[in-house]
Amino acid sequence: MSTNQTSTRDKVPFGQKAAFGAGHLVLNLLPGALGVFMFFLLTAFGMDPFLAGLLGGLPRIFDAITDPIMGFISDNTKSRWGRRRPYIFVGAILSGVLFAVLWQLDPENTQSYNFWYFLILSMVFLIGNTMFATPLVGLGYEMTSDYNERTRLMAFSQTIGQIAWMIVPWFWVIIADPEIFETQAIGVRKLSIIVGAVCIVLGVLPAFFCKGIDSANMENRKEINFKSLFSNLKDLFIGIAQVSKNKPFMKLCGATFLVFNGFQMVAAFSVYIIVFYMYNGSYADAGTWPAWFSTVTAIVTAFGVIPVVTWMANKWGKRRAFIYSTALSIVGYILKWWGFDPENVWLIFMPIPFMAFGLGGLFTLMMSMTADVCDLDELRNGMPRKEGTFGAIYWWMVKLGQALALVLGGLVLKLVGFDGNAAQQTAETMTSLRIADVVIPAVTAGLAILVMWKYGLNEARAKEIKVELVKRRGEL
Repeated sequence: MSTNQTSTRDKVPFGQKAAFGAGHLVLNLLPGALGVFMFFLLTAFGMDPFLAGLLGGLPRIFDAITDPIMGFISDNTKSRWGRRRPYIFVGAILSGVLFAVLWQLDPENTQSYNFWYFLILSMVFLIGNTMFATPLVGLGYEMTSDYNERTRLMAFSQTIGQIAWMIVPWFWVIIADPEIFETQAIGVRKLSIIVGAVCIVLGVLPAFFCKGIDSANMENRKEINFKSLFSNLKDLFIGIAQVSKNKPFMKLCGATFLVFNGFQMVAAFSVYIIVFYMYNGSYADAGTWPAWFSTVTAIVTAFGVIPVVTWMANKWGKRRAFIYSTALSIVGYILKWWGFDPENVWLIFMPIPFMAFGLGGLFTLMMSMTADVCDLDELRNGMPRKEGTFGAIYWWMVKLGQALALVLGGLVLKLVGFDGNAAQQTAETMTSLRIADVVIPAVTAGLAILVMWKYGLNEARAKEIKVELVKRRGEL
């Protein structure tokens, strides 16, 4: 059990937690909405499936480059408003505006025009989004230095972030409903403006109300300007090399890659199983059940799983909390075999309380543990602290897993013989798909447990590091 009592100085006020949570709602809402809207590139705007795939994949390569750069810039920024907040403010506005502009496509335009319009605007949008997201994640790592308060902060932000996943599944229903929008294209254009506006309003709140570490006297920060561009690139690579040598952090990245990649590979399979296995290929009969499945999962994660994971982390430590929560998710994946029952549709909700421990525990604990790793890095490599760089590389790993999952998920569908153009699927195909839906995330989650089994940065070690850093900085 934890013996650490959080001092008043290390407690994050509720207002700051709420503002940070609002930022995380935006972090989840933008990619969630983007994923739904990408589907309508085909149905609403007539984009060729191959070109639509390129529009989904090419920007991710660009995103992988910009994240570490933005992390380095925010780590070394000097301003009266701190290292992170100016970028969060500007990035939130750019993200919202550019997301809305990105989707002002017209089906009457040529396919070539829409392709290049979307590709170029995607790159510009990702610059704004990276300017917002990477400093926000780094800010969270430095809002408190207390081992348990970090978990409470991340749990609170993840709970608020889950609200996005309660809403996003219904975008499918809203956009496709002719009683709401005359056409799908009109639905995409108008809904993107609403999403963009919400992201601006909520996204700027962390810039106003959240406080990070006092960086006024932080030493060894690099000059950020065009003259120092080449030397900055060298320092960036040195910083990335230091991060990659941090064994606890690499364990966090490896476990995250496995859990998230395994989950994402089969994320769409639930929809296919509900439609083609439970309702014999009838989307009309399946109705809103797929949306309810996703929404209920988000609700259970936010208000059931995350508080339990936080309690486990405080009682048994973060490593054991991760192992227990990931093991529970494996139980949930296995229960899906009996949950998708054509005779009783309500059973689809049976695995959710267990499955939700997978991602609910993952990001709550891993973000808290990454903050501990930032302390270890300062102890080993000195100033400046590199929360931005750690955050960028961690989320780059998440994005890499997501991109790879999209490819591998499609490969699995092909291997099991799934035909998206067929009104119904064969019994053999659906059996193989259901097996993959259970086995893939269960195996990757099991491997993640093995990766974290000997993770050594526990509460006692974290407290030792904190004491040493306080002495080194000359703090009281």
